[in-house]
Amino acid sequence: MNYKLPISDKLHWIGVNDRETHLFENFWPLEKGVTYNSYLVNDEKIALIDTVKFNKTDLYLEKIKEIIGEKDVDFLVINHMEPDHSGSIAAVIKMWPNVKIVGNKKTFGFLKGFYEITDNLYEVKEGDEINLGYHNLKFFITPMVHWPETMMTYETTDKILFSMDAFGGFGALDGGIFDFEVNLSFYEDEIRRYYSNIVGKYSPIVQRTLQRFKDVEISMIAPTHGIVWKESPSTIFNYYDKWSRFEAEEGVVIVYGTMYGNTAKMADYLAKELSRNGIKNIKIFDASKTHLSYIISELWKYKGVIIGSAAYNTTVFPAVEAVLSKIENSGLKNRYLGVFGNKSWSGGGVKTIMNFAEKIKWDFVASPVEATYSPKEKDYKELSLLAKEMANLVKNNPK
Repeated sequence: MNYKLPISDKLHWIGVNDRETHLFENFWPLEKGVTYNSYLVNDEKIALIDTVKFNKTDLYLEKIKEIIGEKDVDFLVINHMEPDHSGSIAAVIKMWPNVKIVGNKKTFGFLKGFYEITDNLYEVKEGDEINLGYHNLKFFITPMVHWPETMMTYETTDKILFSMDAFGGFGALDGGIFDFEVNLSFYEDEIRRYYSNIVGKYSPIVQRTLQRFKDVEISMIAPTHGIVWKESPSTIFNYYDKWSRFEAEEGVVIVYGTMYGNTAKMADYLAKELSRNGIKNIKIFDASKTHLSYIISELWKYKGVIIGSAAYNTTVFPAVEAVLSKIENSGLKNRYLGVFGNKSWSGGGVKTIMNFAEKIKWDFVASPVEATYSPKEKDYKELSLLAKEMANLVKNNPK
């Protein structure tokens, strides 16, 4: 089989699609699969840039051997040690025992910890370079995007940035690998879901990293997941700039937890009132039915957030609690927040969300609406006021 897929002269994509794994990191759903991207520089010296997850090692080695034949691999560059990218390192070393393992000082602690690999280490620091012949690799140390050891490799001849997990996304590559070969609208939601759930917590660090590359000429961005950005690398760069600054579009996300449908009635009424007040982008999620990764992705997209919960054992409904915890952990900022819910005797759901609101310091909208037993006319009037105020804020201050 012909595995040669050049992305530039003497430089090949040797990644693999994974449509079998159900959960990324054993938690995030992969309904559209995922790629593990690796790259091969077939020059005077041969270099691999990152590897692939262990479940695809055989295919990965087959691709390498088809391109280089009986030649040796001289360098293996490790931009990121997470096992979905480092899982085939041991197999590469077994196949090419003299390969030099290129990483920064922190890389090697992970390498020893995961795989007991301590030989043939080639340490690089910020700005160091390795010449391969026609191609030349330069290294940028980028800690906490999104692990302590992460770095990026910049190929100075063709101006290609090998960006590890940064600029990546969920979704297998169904045919084309380049941005101009695919329908980007098909992938955009999965790229944002990846960013918001995997990288988003480190947005301030992402911002600083983006500033470092503003004056670097980049003709292509080649991440370890998802699309290779060859025609328009500025597209994914701008996505990350927008998301890491917590910019948002005009729209409202309603998230709720309900036991017997009363909180759901309130959510539907809020959506109707938002629509009456001119909001077109309205997303409603039952937290018990929708995986929180999709909810977090939509919260990253839209400016308005309304969270509702039935009281559950004197606190918030468990599925909503998981959403609140993830929001707080993610560090998402600059949203408008409304709160609603219902109780039968002791309450606790709305109170817990209000405590959450104090912690995250989003702009609070109107007063919380808490119905007793089931929503009554008074509650619906209060929901109408909440929806009206939220709509005015979102329409007039979308960012």
